[in-house]
Amino acid sequence: MPERRAVEHGITGHALVELTRIYRYPIKSCRRDELQQAEVEPWGLAGDRRWMVVDADDVVVTAREYPQLLGVTPRIDGTGLRLSAPGRPDLTVKIPDGSDLARVRVWKSSLDAALPSPDVHAWFSDVVGRPVRLVYLDDPRRRKPNAEFSRPDDRVTFADGYPLLLATEESLTALNDWIAEGPRADEGPLPMTRFRPNVVVRGAPAWAEDGWRRIRVGDVTFRVVKGCDRCVMTMIDPETLAKTKEPIATLARYRKWDGMTWFAMNVIPDGPAPGAMLRVGDPVEILEQVDAPDGPPRPAR
Repeated sequence: MPERRAVEHGITGHALVELTRIYRYPIKSCRRDELQQAEVEPWGLAGDRRWMVVDADDVVVTAREYPQLLGVTPRIDGTGLRLSAPGRPDLTVKIPDGSDLARVRVWKSSLDAALPSPDVHAWFSDVVGRPVRLVYLDDPRRRKPNAEFSRPDDRVTFADGYPLLLATEESLTALNDWIAEGPRADEGPLPMTRFRPNVVVRGAPAWAEDGWRRIRVGDVTFRVVKGCDRCVMTMIDPETLAKTKEPIATLARYRKWDGMTWFAMNVIPDGPAPGAMLRVGDPVEILEQVDAPDGPPRPAR
């Protein structure tokens, strides 16, 4: 068992760790918003992944199978979303009132979600090339994260598994250095947007985040509960939609455990106060960490 220890201010011997990027993804698998500040709710950043595309069986549809979803840009306004995509007319979507619900499935979770007007479904069906629907999580208290890495009162929206994903600039630099030394150097360097984090921090040694267990960003405390095992979606350029072998090829050489490749950390807000905010430039305090010589926390096998 790695030794657990408390750290009061930042990381001893290193410059202050700080928050440098905040990303929100209004629709799962669609384009990001980059923010200067964001409210933190118990289930993640306000507005993050409250919408999702599902197929005719009401099962989640993602950019893993349909990369064209990455070309859809959703913008949150006061009453819903404004959607745009290459070669298609813009569309305004109102937040549904919850009177029309569908039972949807996202990975192992089955829960109710609200349906917007039918013209939205036709718009997304044209994007994807098959019949799909857009759904909205009107009550974010309906879904729980994996019980192995969470508490009974934790909640999550339509994110893959946990409320937020944290990545560090130093680990991306280390990964890009490995790519530059390998047989696919022409595919690098990769931008952070390949990994779709919510928060990006700077000022820690590469891979230090593997051992973090509790942190404070600004005034919000987070539990760092699990490493993120990466999938083929990281191999799609979010700007051009071109497919590559990186970063999975290089992660498989240097960051592979239990048959999976790992980059970034899943975090859960620890009882944020109403209106709690994150702001670019906020200090990051490492409150608790362990020695993690064999990589980040992950499911037992």
